[in-house]
Amino acid sequence: MRSLLFVPGDSEKKLERGFASGADVVIVDLEDSVAQQNKAHARAVAADFIAARRDATGAAIYVRVNDLATGMTDDDLRAIIPVSPHGIMLPKSNSGADVQHLSAKLRVHEAENGLPDGAIRIIPIVTETAAGVLSTGTYAGASARLAGLTWGAEDLSAAIGARAARDDAGRYTDVFRLARTMTILGAAAADTAAIDTVFVNFRDLDGLRAECIEAERDGFTAKMAIHPDQVAVINEAFTPSTDAAAHAAAVVAAFEAAGNPGVVGIDGKMYDRPHLRLAQRLLERAKAAGLNP
Repeated sequence: MRSLLFVPGDSEKKLERGFASGADVVIVDLEDSVAQQNKAHARAVAADFIAARRDATGAAIYVRVNDLATGMTDDDLRAIIPVSPHGIMLPKSNSGADVQHLSAKLRVHEAENGLPDGAIRIIPIVTETAAGVLSTGTYAGASARLAGLTWGAEDLSAAIGARAARDDAGRYTDVFRLARTMTILGAAAADTAAIDTVFVNFRDLDGLRAECIEAERDGFTAKMAIHPDQVAVINEAFTPSTDAAAHAAAVVAAFEAAGNPGVVGIDGKMYDRPHLRLAQRLLERAKAAGLNP
């Protein structure tokens, strides 16, 4: 999982393009991109499209429902679970308890629709409220359904009254850098994927590429997108290079050959157990991207 593309759930044209985008995950959106008066229509369009076209894409299909406080989550799930999406994206998640709450709802809907218990995964957006930012450590052990943690800046801006999330140079201000950092740490604590937020200027592919490179450097393994043109840039940035994958394979092989000691030497450099874990994680990503180092 490298790229996750949002697609409005009420537009068959945009859904068609999203399903053909090459994204690893298509997020059919029933929340922010759908007007309040159009929610019921979006549920019907999204469910019908997923049912008809799920075999036409290699992407995993997630649905972003409306958050638990809106009272609309159950209506979203009632419409969507019968077409068996791979996962649900939960916005404005305040803690691991919200994931547990959603998981309990999913268990009922899975049983009602003859789906295996636990089949549908969950990715929460964990920084859209102040409480969410302060609770990113609560997702460890919250649910076996957890497939990653991601973050968002726009709703957090509104929640805290910030006039902007970035400074004049385009860098996130301190509060939003904290939210970003807490997402990485929360994901690491929960042993799940850290997914970077969207880059809203979809015409600035150079800016997107730079942000992807920085995100991958810091520990994110995927990034969300708001336009199909962003997908190729994201996939490239989060696919380990051939050289990086080969080096990681060499590190793993050296530890195995030495009987898995605490430290090994490779070409005059010392590598310890954290280096081994980093190499193993990179190899997992490489193999998921179709590389065979």
